[in-house]
Amino acid sequence: MALYLRRAIRLRNTALLLRSSKIQTCNVSHSVFCQNQKTCHTQKPSPLPSFDFLRDSRRGFAKGKKSKDDSGGNTIELAPDIGPTVKAGATSQMDAAIVALSRELAKLRTGRASAGMLDHIIVETGGVKMQLNHLAVVSVIDSKTLSINPYDPNTIKELESAIVSSPLGLNPRVDGQRLIAAIPLLTKEHMQAMCKVVAKSSEDVKQSIRRARQKALDAIKKVGSSFPKDEAKRLEKEIDELTKRFAKAADDLCKAKEKEITQG
Repeated sequence: MALYLRRAIRLRNTALLLRSSKIQTCNVSHSVFCQNQKTCHTQKPSPLPSFDFLRDSRRGFAKGKKSKDDSGGNTIELAPDIGPTVKAGATSQMDAAIVALSRELAKLRTGRASAGMLDHIIVETGGVKMQLNHLAVVSVIDSKTLSINPYDPNTIKELESAIVSSPLGLNPRVDGQRLIAAIPLLTKEHMQAMCKVVAKSSEDVKQSIRRARQKALDAIKKVGSSFPKDEAKRLEKEIDELTKRFAKAADDLCKAKEKEITQG
């Protein structure tokens, strides 16, 4: 009986010891938990990063122009540099108008021999129509005489017929394997008629130059607000100066031709 009592007491003491250990463990856990909670409550939260830069960036892009930064951003919208293209196009068109005027004026007969005055004459040979300067070499013997040397002597008759049929009023004669054309003096009526043709040619080429100018100005306006106003004004001024220069070149050509017609 005593043995059973001692065993029961030992078991009870073991149970009490285990229970006491469990309680201490819980108290320690609770204490640690409370300390952690206290630390959490007492520790100030770390401040969040400021987002003011977003507002500042949005404010910067609201009214400003887009531009590309050095870091490789993809927001860029720059005004196109249309100046060189517009000026080159206008110059090409105006220059073409001056070249066309020179050719037209060369067709007009004056009292002085000119190697280019026969270039526009069309000659039909072998069923093919070609310009005279493709079939012969025209040279000036003196201020009143032209020499027409065909590449093929067999075409000399066709060349003669074409020159006689032209409105130049020339009557060439055969001289071996070439033609000799004397330039007759212009009558007063003929001079007046030629001067009117020159004036008409001058007005036509100036219209072509003005059309080229207007086309350039329309190209500038088409770009719109993406092209700076000061740059647009500067480009328009350059186009106007270009127009004046080519118009003056046309006037100079026509005045020289009128002088050639009237003075012989």
